[in-house]
Order: sequence, then structure tokens, then C-alpha cells
Amino acid sequence: MAKIDASAMELQERVVTINRVSKTVKGGRIFKFAALVVVGDGNGTVGFGLGKSGEVPDAIRKGIEDAKKNLIKVSLKGTTIPHEIIGKYGAGVVLLKPAAPGTGVIAGGPVRAVVETVGIKDIRSKALRSNNPCNVVRATIDGLSKLRSVDEVSVVRDKSAKEILG
Repeated sequence: MAKIDASAMELQERVVTINRVSKTVKGGRIFKFAALVVVGDGNGTVGFGLGKSGEVPDAIRKGIEDAKKNLIKVSLKGTTIPHEIIGKYGAGVVLLKPAAPGTGVIAGGPVRAVVETVGIKDIRSKALRSNNPCNVVRATIDGLSKLRSVDEVSVVRDKSAKEILG
């Protein structure tokens, strides 16, 4: 898959979750932070990243840098997705269904962050199994990356779009 250059894009960032972890040492506790961040251009490109640091702003900055390194392009059909899909990652399973115009984004926290940064306005979704934000975001990205438009399918099958749609 071709690498997407993030420097030329106007990306919007969204912090999905900030996790505080502590390590107990002889002198007390040491706190560190992990930030899960999603970036997207609102027009079919999205990526996520995980940044870890001793300070929250540094963790968010690192997460944004990481997210810009692994952007993917998503096939859209107007304001929704072309077809129903199930994304999986680890124990995280996310069901994504297209919705009629005007429905809005019906999605939970981590899924909503990804879907809104992609630029999808109408979608129904359900996070099945795990509700761990990292796995849910990865499962959502997996589902979105598997989406194929009618044109892409017609090229693979050597048929016209009308033949595929019936």
C-alpha cells in the first residue's frame, strides 16, 4: 500500500483516551501517561497512534506524530460507507453499517472518534466483545481499510459496475 504524506494535508486530531500508569518504587510512585490519538482529514484519510511519556502534552504530541506515520485511505460512498463490514483486532470486534442520509453517527466513544475524523456523517456501529479503546480503534481501522467501492470491485472482477450492482 502506498504511503500517504501527512505534511501536505490539513489533519484534525482527536484524543480518544489518556491512560495513567504507575510504578511503585522505594521513594513512592512514578506516574506515566499513554495517549491514544486519531488523526484524519475529514475526506477519507485516517490514522491512529499511541504516545507514551511522563507528561500528558508530550504523550499527546507523540501520539499525533505516530498517527501521521500510519495513515490509510478509506472508500466512502457519499456521507456513509459502501457496505456493511466487521473489523477485528485482538478481542476487539466492531460492526459498521451504512446508514441513510440524515441518520448521523451512531457509534460509541472510540469508534465515533475514528469515524468522525474520516469524514463519515451517516453510519451505524456496534462495538462487540472488548471495549478496550486501543483494540476498538484498531478494529475500526481494520474494518474501514477492508471497505471496497463498486469501482474497485469491478476492476478486480473484470466486470462493469452495472453488472455487479445487478
